Amino acid sequence: MTAHVDTFARDRLPPAAQMPELLFELPELQFPARLNAATELLDKRVAAGEGGRLCIQGDRVRWTYADLLAQANRIAHVLVQDLGLVPGNRVLLRGANSPMLAACFLAVFKAGGIAVGTMPLLRARELKGIVEKAGITHALCDSRLLDELDLAAPDCPTLRHRMSFVDGTLEAAAAGKPATFDNVDTDAEDIALMAFTSGTTGVPKGTMHFHRDLMAACACWPPHVLRPVADDVFIGSPPLAFTFGLGGLLLFPMSVGASTVLIEKASPETLLPAIAKYRATVCFTAPTSYRAMAAQVPQHDLSSLRKCVSAGEALPAATRLLWQEATGIRIIDGIGSTEMLHIFISADEAHARPGATGVPVPGYVATLLDDAGQPVPRGQVGRLAVKGPTGCKYLADERQAAYVQNGWNLTGDAYRIDDDGHYVYQARTDDMIISGGYNIAGPEVESALLLHPAVAECGVIGQADAERGQIVKAVVVLRPGHAPDAAMVKTLQDFVKQTVAPYKYPRAIEFREALPRTETGKLQRFRLRQENT
Repeated sequence: MTAHVDTFARDRLPPAAQMPELLFELPELQFPARLNAATELLDKRVAAGEGGRLCIQGDRVRWTYADLLAQANRIAHVLVQDLGLVPGNRVLLRGANSPMLAACFLAVFKAGGIAVGTMPLLRARELKGIVEKAGITHALCDSRLLDELDLAAPDCPTLRHRMSFVDGTLEAAAAGKPATFDNVDTDAEDIALMAFTSGTTGVPKGTMHFHRDLMAACACWPPHVLRPVADDVFIGSPPLAFTFGLGGLLLFPMSVGASTVLIEKASPETLLPAIAKYRATVCFTAPTSYRAMAAQVPQHDLSSLRKCVSAGEALPAATRLLWQEATGIRIIDGIGSTEMLHIFISADEAHARPGATGVPVPGYVATLLDDAGQPVPRGQVGRLAVKGPTGCKYLADERQAAYVQNGWNLTGDAYRIDDDGHYVYQARTDDMIISGGYNIAGPEVESALLLHPAVAECGVIGQADAERGQIVKAVVVLRPGHAPDAAMVKTLQDFVKQTVAPYKYPRAIEFREALPRTETGKLQRFRLRQENT
């Protein structure tokens, strides 16, 4: 039975016929009916006598599990006593990665609220859309990011309670509260998290996740693929508002009693020295960051680093090789989605292979379907379909019917399965270029271009063509010292012809100084397509 008094989100779950089929076959996925993620991740750890273990580090902050518990409890009291939160209220969380933001997430879980993380770079118009869609009632916001929230607020009548941190407001209110809090006895299927997609399509969707979903994600990919230990120190770049970041930099380390480093600006230039400073052992970031960091590796002591994880977009074989040559570490690749919460296909270091994402993570099953919903033969390209202990639950969104079909979650990715059962990424299903009768995956051409030493970044799309239907077009960012001229166009075209099947070469190449990306670093091919029409 739900503990939510405010049933706004629960009332807007997809209809039963559109819900994904869930699988709980692993013993570790047998969860009790009553479950609060904060209790599992934090309170139980301290109750077991591990409160003295290091939990979170940040700028001039070093908290043990007991420290984090006390801070989260105090913030939970502020939410309930000062801001009138009742279970089921939606709380917008806005801030760069920091120990304080992590404490806010856990406080919301404790109080039975629904945490709604938002990317720091979102503007008022985008925030307004999220607040309206989610009926957000409360906000805890970094004072340095208040301007855009203040601009949105007059058009957000549901947002009645706001408090800032960093400027000391929330910190002062929390300081006067007790360090203990009775966590709300939430149902395992009470919604704990609402994540809005960063998306490549440009239209965000609210995805809802139960308390059970958070713990299920911790029980699948981390122990079976990453295999972290309690002495690990996690670090990385994805924001906590992005489920890749929330899992990799908060939920997963806490699930094994490890510690995490939360830094506000984890650019390639700052991430490497931070790894050295904090003696980090596990790094989470996007392929573009690994590629940018590889050349800087000799300047930093990375001897503590033992695991590197890539997700968010396809990992080019060239980037995997570049990083391995620089560090000796084989990147653990994985595909996850905001809808599924985290990684569901992956391979550990021992089984990683160039160009392949991996195999279904224990707890999940996958298949490839054609447009009629039937399995495709081995070796052919099909639409990736997944089932597991988590699944897509859009907030009042007609697109649920497209994502979940016959119980399967259709992720929007095109894959093929090789002879050894490994899933090999081809493209987003809307990124497949059909030219002269050939199916050409844009990311495959991107991977080929990235092998050329003159190419820093690239994005590949289909451009309308009267003769071929579409031609392959590449938008390229060159490294310093290379001229964006006709000679370079021919050089890159010839290089691609020599690297992959010649019919895949880009017949059009445009040079730019930068590519459009989401705040999480994902290439926005839809914008390249829009700009090309």
